Amino acid sequence: MDAIASALGDGARWRIVELLAERPRSVGELADSTGLRQPQTTKHLQTLARAGLVTAFPLGQRRVYAVESAPLQELARRLTDLVETICANADERDVVERYRAAIALESVAADRDRWADGRSFTFERVLSASHDLVWQHWTNPSLLESWWAPPSMTITDCVVEPKEGGRAALDYRDAEGRRYRSEGRVTAARRPGHLEFDLSVLDSAGAVSFTGHYALTLVEQSPGTRLTLELTITETTVEAVPYIAGIETGWERVLDNLAYALADSKETP
Repeated sequence: MDAIASALGDGARWRIVELLAERPRSVGELADSTGLRQPQTTKHLQTLARAGLVTAFPLGQRRVYAVESAPLQELARRLTDLVETICANADERDVVERYRAAIALESVAADRDRWADGRSFTFERVLSASHDLVWQHWTNPSLLESWWAPPSMTITDCVVEPKEGGRAALDYRDAEGRRYRSEGRVTAARRPGHLEFDLSVLDSAGAVSFTGHYALTLVEQSPGTRLTLELTITETTVEAVPYIAGIETGWERVLDNLAYALADSKETP
């Protein structure tokens, strides 16, 4: 497939294939139709032949070239699969577009520190799992890791200790080695229905970009659990724009990850 794509990546060779799709032609005919010299045309045909796209037929003193449809059909199938995959995941591109637009909007508002202090968000989900299991996914570090950070990240620390004064932290690195670190403390914990914690997003120097105050409530709702997550932000700096712009989209996707993780999980004592 790489050889086919490479061979068709040249405009002259693509034109040759278009001409051969109409009917077999000699080197001279192809040279006349493309405006190339015959030695150039011959080299292009050799490249196409090595990729399996054309076949040469000796006809006495002449040599005629014909296009092979099978490799092109395989390429078409692969391209169709690629387009279908792109369409099926169009929402992934939409997320990036929305995030870009949110950064641009927030950048206009971020004219001073504390610019977004007091801003609040509420997220709700009905999850098809018991509130005990949902609680485990918030307070068991190995389960928390399975959904809190983006799947492409390497997690080095992920914990919310379910006790007053307990540690809250999320530390991970992306594929380029950039580190994302958040640290805080649990302020209230009542198993299995209520959890409050503060979490500060830190910059590369360890300074606070902003602090999120989280309140998680889990209520049994047949046949599962209603989750409500309330978030209020303070200590916002101008440099926090990319983080704050991504809060709504980010948490919606994180809670999607939680739902998927719960669907694949089993309860533990």
